[in-house]
Amino acid sequence: MFVYQQQNRYFAQVNPGLVEIAETELISLGARHPSCTGGGVAFEADQESLYRINYQARLVSRVLAPLAVFDCHGPDDLYHGAKAIAWERIFSPGHTFAVFANVRSQTLRHSGYAALRVKDAVADRFRERFDRRPNVDPKTPDLWIALHLDADRATVSLETSGGSLHRRGYRRQTVEAPIQETLAAAMVYWSQWQADRPLVDPMCGSGTLLCEALMTACQIPAGYLRQRFGFAFLPDYDNRRWTATKRRADGQMRALPAGLMRGGDLAAQAVKAARANLACLPHGAAVDVRCCDYQAWKDLEGAVILCNPPYGLRLAPDADLAAWYARLGDFLKHRCRGATALIYFGRREHLKHIGLRPKWRKPLPSGGLDGRLARFDMY
Repeated sequence: MFVYQQQNRYFAQVNPGLVEIAETELISLGARHPSCTGGGVAFEADQESLYRINYQARLVSRVLAPLAVFDCHGPDDLYHGAKAIAWERIFSPGHTFAVFANVRSQTLRHSGYAALRVKDAVADRFRERFDRRPNVDPKTPDLWIALHLDADRATVSLETSGGSLHRRGYRRQTVEAPIQETLAAAMVYWSQWQADRPLVDPMCGSGTLLCEALMTACQIPAGYLRQRFGFAFLPDYDNRRWTATKRRADGQMRALPAGLMRGGDLAAQAVKAARANLACLPHGAAVDVRCCDYQAWKDLEGAVILCNPPYGLRLAPDADLAAWYARLGDFLKHRCRGATALIYFGRREHLKHIGLRPKWRKPLPSGGLDGRLARFDMY
């Protein structure tokens, strides 16, 4: 038996800034006995809960099913440990695969080399047994294999998600510097929006925040547009159970009340992209997206405002960012009374220029940026 079958225990990779709320989400989807680390949440789950988590979790990046755990004191130990895994029970030479590695070890310090040793072990096992080996596809393989090497202990897992879960499938068009989907979902979560008052993104870019808010309001599963999941390669995969789990989740979807969600952007290309992306989702046509400057909005009192301002990446290089954020602060203060605003500052130094005292701020790294998410309650 593989390790996950013995323990019914899995690991969800999560952005470090989202671990606490991801734990709460996992519990709501059936996870048991969670244990948080800096890089995610370990948890127990039955088969149905594993399928549900992969299909509905909005804050998780990947879910790993451990196959084997073994001592590893160098490249040869890693090779032989990975080669001893019964890969033929999981996939065939006709499939493609890829390996990614997370390494914290004095004996194997390079994650790329460690991943290469696992790849060689898998290929050699197939070649010895079938006289042919599966091909490697580093971009869109049929299945992903994960290596975690901590000191002298190696864990080799099957990634059950079928690629990072932040790739929802609706982002058909994009503009520069879009916010990642899991971060956008976290902003919706932290806003405490219950689809009970208007929600507006006045700088919507390609519409990621609007899409995540729509999926939350309409209870659209995060994986609704995904074509496949890695758990289908698990040897105990139950297609009837997965189909029933998906059907139950899809049956909870509901319509979006007219006029509840709106967005806008100064760039016509961004508005076009946002409309196209929203159109990929059920009820996306009910979201009003207009081409206008955020200063043109007149009816934001009492609304929930979510935005990811163009923090220098989508503004002209010579833009006066301090003055730009000061104008944004004045707009919120004078034109958005009673509103709740959650703003993501991709560069934390811009937070001081907005001229408002946040109710709270949270570190939220993204794409190499040391960002901050701040909430402003406009009285």
